[in-house]
Amino acid sequence: MTDPRVRPDPALGLLELYDDALPHVYGYLLARCRDVTLAEDLAADSFLAAVHAVRKPGAPQPSVPWLIGVARHKLADHWRRVEREQRGLRLLGPLDTAEPDQVEDPWDIAVDAIRAREVLATLGPHHRAALTLRYLDGLPVPEVARHLDRTVHATEALLVRARCAFRRIYQGEEGSS
Repeated sequence: MTDPRVRPDPALGLLELYDDALPHVYGYLLARCRDVTLAEDLAADSFLAAVHAVRKPGAPQPSVPWLIGVARHKLADHWRRVEREQRGLRLLGPLDTAEPDQVEDPWDIAVDAIRAREVLATLGPHHRAALTLRYLDGLPVPEVARHLDRTVHATEALLVRARCAFRRIYQGEEGSS
């Protein structure tokens, strides 16, 4: 006896479509990003997003073209994330502006970016989240406050402390507090 209120999981339709759709979705992504690892990650993210989407009320019937559309959105999200990160790093600019006319070595900029990411990783989660939302994602302080579930004034104070901690570690003064 089957309970009429129990419905089968709509995501099971994706399972039947998976073997046929995977080469198309992966091929679509690989042709656009030219990176095997990234294409694999984005394909996995696409199918995961599709599972969540088909479980929502009024979801479309899964098909290969629909899955490629999901993959297109995942690829666009990736490109936006990369652009935000690069824009944040460009906004930071070179740390030494003594000779603005001299072209910097691109390796120096890459080393500075790597060092900044390493320093960011050593900070506490609250400092790391505040700095990432504010400077890498480019959100205004009120939006950062909303994401962190804090008041604007508490967020401003947190950002001041986070910048001080970042600067102290970046400049090699972590032991001199």
